[in-house]
This record gives sequence, structure tokens and C-alpha cells, in this order.
Amino acid sequence: MTQIPVQPLPQHVPLVAATRGDAVESIHYGSAVVLGADGRIIESLGDTQAAFYPRSALKPLFAVGMLRAGLELTDEQLALAAASHSGAQRHQDVALSTLAAAGLSAADLGNSTDLPYGVAERHAYLAAGGTANQLAQNCSGKHAALVSLSKLKGWNTADYLHDEHLLDLLQDTVEDLCGEKISGVSTDGCGTPVYRLTLAGLARGFSRLATAEAGTPEARVAAAMSAYPELVAGEGRDVTDFMRGVPGSIAKDGFEGIQAVALADGTALAVKIADGGDRARMPITAALLSKHAQVPEELFSSPAFGGGKPVGTLAAL
Repeated sequence: MTQIPVQPLPQHVPLVAATRGDAVESIHYGSAVVLGADGRIIESLGDTQAAFYPRSALKPLFAVGMLRAGLELTDEQLALAAASHSGAQRHQDVALSTLAAAGLSAADLGNSTDLPYGVAERHAYLAAGGTANQLAQNCSGKHAALVSLSKLKGWNTADYLHDEHLLDLLQDTVEDLCGEKISGVSTDGCGTPVYRLTLAGLARGFSRLATAEAGTPEARVAAAMSAYPELVAGEGRDVTDFMRGVPGSIAKDGFEGIQAVALADGTALAVKIADGGDRARMPITAALLSKHAQVPEELFSSPAFGGGKPVGTLAAL
């Protein structure tokens, strides 16, 4: 049997349950933290001090670093730089506009190839004869911005994912915004670095964006995400629905059950679902933040079907 070396296992707790009839069919364990507007922890579930990889929830923080370094982006391009987009034509067009402004093209992207992430977008793309490529992949907005910054600064655009200047910038920005030293580095699915943080650190970083002084890079990222939630994710995606339903909020998901949110007043949340289950992120997020904002009702739960009819539900415990 292969032995997997791991850190001590986090002490997660039950957060979300799926029912069918009068029985609990599945339980999602995890951990979550809520910070008040003053930065203090006001609610803690599970092991909030365990370090984890926030995956794509780091993208808004990366976007701050790129603005600090001098990259100029429109609000739409900035929202897409912070996105895990669905791969709609609009998403791909905005990524192309970022590249074109820097005199680059899709051939300069260094991310992995994929089909559009959104189900409807993927079906439409395949029906039109599309194939997996870097532009359709959900991180192309971030990569378009990264390679554009590399060209602006005279760094290595051909191998920007391994350029020391860019890597140092991203790590320094994450540590500054989150107020803690990272405890590990690995590589995300698209090829960029991913940094291990605590849930409190991630929530703190999002709070910094939401409460930043107008005109700062942090405030610009928050404003762009809030103004263009459909670019941060896509139609039918819960992150987009959350930002539309809670004005002034910023929200970003990440693979393996990650969710980060900040409200306009700086109240912030970070969630990690232990089994990586994507479906469990939003029910616990909605339940915890409903104490601080009016969250759209449809985000609290989703039905389980039997014979085409609702017979159970997925909701926070």
C-alpha cells in the first residue's frame, strides 16, 4: 500500500448534510471561520488553524499584486484576472483583450488546456466544434494578466510561471494581505503557485480588499469583482449569484471545497470542505453569513431528486 506523507490531519467537524426522505444520506465535514469587521474571529467551526491550499481563491490577491506592480487593466479585465470563469465567449474575449493590450496573443498563455468549465458553456463550445485549449480554460484571465505583467516588466514571458520576479511578487502579496507567512508552496492545476494558509489568513486577505481605501489596488479589485460578478464565475454559478444578491460583497471559490467571501463592511469568511466536495461550499457559507447580510434564499440549500421530484435536500447542519 502506498503511504501518503501528510501533516497532522485537520480536526474537521460536520458542516453540511444531504438527506433523502427522512434519512441523512451523506455528511460533508470541514472547517470555517468568520471574521468581524474589526478583524477578530467571531465564529469558528472545526480546525481553523490548520493550513491548507486556497487554490483559485488566491486569484483576487494575485490581482492586487499585479496592479501594485504597475499593470493597467480595465475593470472587466481585472474581474477576469480574479476569476475561475465558465469559458463563455465573453470570458474568452475579455482574456484576449488583456493579451492584445500588451501586444500578446493566446499563443503566449502558459496555463493548462481545458474545455469551458461551465456546463452550458461547454456544451455550446463543443457543438460549435471547439476543442480544449488554454483560452477556454477557467484560469485564462489570470494567465493573460500574468504574462502581460511579465512583458511590461521585461521579465521572461516565454516561461513566466517560473520567473523569480513574478513568483516573489505573488508570494509577497499573499503574505502581506493575509497577515501571515505561508507554510508551504505547491503548484495549482493551471500551473501557477499555490500557497498554504490558515482559514483566518485567507479571510483576512479578503477583508483587506473589501475595506481598502478607494483608488488603491485592493479597492480596485474588490470594485471590479462586485461590478462584474458574471466575469468572476458565470451565469448559473453560485459565486456570481452571491455577489449579485449581496451588494458590495466579493466572493471567490476554489477547487477542493474552498470558499472565501468578504462583505462590504469587512466581515469575512473562509471555508474548507474536508472531502473537497464543491456542492457543500455555498450552503455553509450562506448559513454563516446570513447572520450578517441578507443572503439569497436559493443559496442555502439544493434539492435531492427521486423520480424527478424533490425527495431530500442539501443544507448546512
